[in-house]
Amino acid sequence: MAKADFEIPDIENGVSVPAIKPGAMAHVKYHAASEAHLSKLGFPAKRVDNWKEVALAKMNELMGKYKSLKLFLDVCVKCGACADKCHYFLGTGDPNNMPVARQELMRKVYRKNFTLGGKLFGGLARAEDLTEEVLREWMTYFHQCSQCRRCSVFCPFGIDTAEISMAAREIMDSIGVGQKYTLEIIAKVHDTGNNLGIPKDALIGTLEFLEEDVKEATGVDVKFPLDQKGAEVMLIVPSADFFSSPHVDSLVGYAKVFHAAGISYTFSSHASEFANFGMFIGSYDNTKKIATRIADAGRELGVKRIVVGECGHAYRVAYSFWNTLAGPFDYLDKNHAVPTHICEFTEELIRRNALRLDKSANDEFTVTYHDSCNVARASRMGTEPGGQFEIPRNILKAVCNKYVEMDPEANREKTFCCGGGGGLLSDELLEVRVKGAAPKAAALKEVMDNQGVNTMAMICAICKAQFTKVLPYYDIPMEAVAGVHQLVGNAIQLGGK
Repeated sequence: MAKADFEIPDIENGVSVPAIKPGAMAHVKYHAASEAHLSKLGFPAKRVDNWKEVALAKMNELMGKYKSLKLFLDVCVKCGACADKCHYFLGTGDPNNMPVARQELMRKVYRKNFTLGGKLFGGLARAEDLTEEVLREWMTYFHQCSQCRRCSVFCPFGIDTAEISMAAREIMDSIGVGQKYTLEIIAKVHDTGNNLGIPKDALIGTLEFLEEDVKEATGVDVKFPLDQKGAEVMLIVPSADFFSSPHVDSLVGYAKVFHAAGISYTFSSHASEFANFGMFIGSYDNTKKIATRIADAGRELGVKRIVVGECGHAYRVAYSFWNTLAGPFDYLDKNHAVPTHICEFTEELIRRNALRLDKSANDEFTVTYHDSCNVARASRMGTEPGGQFEIPRNILKAVCNKYVEMDPEANREKTFCCGGGGGLLSDELLEVRVKGAAPKAAALKEVMDNQGVNTMAMICAICKAQFTKVLPYYDIPMEAVAGVHQLVGNAIQLGGK
């Protein structure tokens, strides 16, 4: 790990509300998208000459399309309930990272151009035009929001900063001002079916290697099938699961579960990616295109179910939006949820004793669980309220002897984001990511110091990538990060070697 050239928050005694530091994070800029990626996704290749008029027209269009956006811009009373709830504010002290202040960057432009008071009284009504300086603020601070929605839990009006951030990014893309990281990834999905741009031949090679690796470790022929028509299940995972660590260990865990259950499944080379970064930039068209690719793949393969892997925001898109984006999924078995989360799938097998588990296989680990924000606050699992919290925990308790809860004020519906979600998982934003991770790192450190925790399990690919990168800045080893199905894979008994 390279030495940080910025100050690391002190988490030794938890994270408290910091002193206000105006402009503390104004220097952090994202890398601009290329003309090729902007135009490929349907945006102007570069900033248009009449950018202000185009931006305001787009803003007006979005307020007409999404009534909640206009409501959120109207109803804030500046009560301050959200002010100290954002992990980026707690980690940086920059007032523009208070949710209310971040919203105000758009709200002041809304007042100036769309309200009578703002048009008549300008600054007296806290209204401001969309100037070069305001656009720079948008470009900076709407890319210091991971769209985790924690602030909305505490807002008495339920104002969702994530929706405002998405709208701001969509407006900026519409004038030809985009972020390289998210737009480049979306373009790769459109070209290859996955975020990493993995061609089919490389995918085949990876899956064959994993079959050989698992055979060597267990003596069992666990299959990782690709494009197998007529399989019962299409399993779609974040593409990081094919190559990255610790993600790939959860992929092995999924395969072992299907093998043990005797249920046929397949990956798809056409849609080998579960993540959907279209949501991060607020683009309905791109979100729909990615979701439709998945629906088409399942239809083409003739599967009866779609089971999805460990990816937080992708599960939100699937759970909340798939049906309107790419439905109806009338070719699937109506007896199963669309989609079925891999945790729902595995927990149901555990409940009916369809898996043989040896919890002692994980005895070297004292495990806690991190609730990923898009699963915790924007979706659900199972048939009971709160299933998204209990089902992953039920699995962990079934496969581990030592399980510890973190502070509920930093987990469950109040969970702190990892700091890398919402399209922020790029190196030029490392300072934001490290500082934004401080509250969750502090919660983890507390159970590590006092209860012997050495492993934090999770069901989000971005959380895994983010924590393995930033936890070492807090003297927490990257090996503390694990997937839930990584631990399932350790415990599941497939037969002796």
